[in-house]
Amino acid sequence: MELVFATHNEHKLAEIRSLLPKTIRLKSLDDIGCTAEIPETSETLEGNALLKAKYVLDQYGLPCFADDTGLEVAALNGAPGVYSARYAGEPKNEARNVEKLLSQLHGQKDRRAQFTTIIALCMKNETQIFKGVIEGVITKIPKGMNGFGYDPVFQPEGMDKTFAELTLKEKNQLSHRARAFSKLINYLEEIEKE
Repeated sequence: MELVFATHNEHKLAEIRSLLPKTIRLKSLDDIGCTAEIPETSETLEGNALLKAKYVLDQYGLPCFADDTGLEVAALNGAPGVYSARYAGEPKNEARNVEKLLSQLHGQKDRRAQFTTIIALCMKNETQIFKGVIEGVITKIPKGMNGFGYDPVFQPEGMDKTFAELTLKEKNQLSHRARAFSKLINYLEEIEKE
């Protein structure tokens, strides 16, 4: 089976390729020649994931899945949420996003947060939605060199390390994205059996 993952993000692509069964050939937007910045204009993670997956299916006729992930911080009423990638404004910048988050949480005792990933799979005759969530806390300072985005300041519940202090393999065993993708992979494996 050949599938497009609607992303230009090499980190995400590597993360997902390492999870997929060998029977599924994964292509990125770059692989199919899609250089467009697909608009993410929805107010929800699910809406944005659907917009991206449908765009590829409609424009290229290829089965596609797309994800959208948000960091939801309790003390910030769920922000940055759907705006996580551009929290500090345009152009998107991971370091500035982390800086803004930490400054907004300065002095806050409640540092609970969760990462939510929504995956939309669009194939010729169907659309499926998969969700993965992991709870944790926002640390006071960035720690670790791995991962991307908010990984240096997100410490999963029950751990004493941030996502950025874990190896890719360790992160893939528990992350929000891994949880959503395991649901997608189970679904794809069922289809392949039919």
